Amino acid sequence: MNEFLENFKKNVHLRTAHSELIGYWSVEFGGRINKVFHIWKYDNFAHRTAVQKALAKDKEWQEQFLIPNLALIDKQESEITYLVPWCKLEKPPKEGVYELASFQMKPGGPALWGDAFKRAVHAHINRGYTKLVGVFHAEYGALNKVHVLWWNESADSRAAGRHQSHEDPRVVAAVRESVNYLVSQQNVLLIPTSFSPLK
Repeated sequence: MNEFLENFKKNVHLRTAHSELIGYWSVEFGGRINKVFHIWKYDNFAHRTAVQKALAKDKEWQEQFLIPNLALIDKQESEITYLVPWCKLEKPPKEGVYELASFQMKPGGPALWGDAFKRAVHAHINRGYTKLVGVFHAEYGALNKVHVLWWNESADSRAAGRHQSHEDPRVVAAVRESVNYLVSQQNVLLIPTSFSPLK
């Protein structure tokens, strides 16, 4: 894992020459260890296809990073997601830790559960203990899946805020409505790498 991250750090400029890196993190807990999570921005599907073709022809990227590191990669997963219309990608004010909350919702899409989910997210924002970075809805991968990326100053400040929110009747009411459409949820604590644009 350390070798992989060090190699990526040395060669990240080769990858970002092709498309914008939003953030790059390592999983601290809540998921599989020795795992990285990263978000890349594309204008559309044609842009992503063009980037993939360019990377395949980029000898520097292939020879300096990809080929030497293939033996270090055990598994890779990819999802295509988009920011929901009511959310803009926000940059936190300073360095901290991130929480990726992934929700598997019932079939039906945002037309069924979108408003209730939005109210639950905003109820947490209004508490002020955490900062919303972005809400992403899966287009490819597991459908009816929503990822909410939060920023906190520390894992302890996140825990304290969560405990307070559990006692807030506005949060409780909003969450109680949203869980009617929830199938499962997983929360992962993410630590930003030194080369991640989102710190």
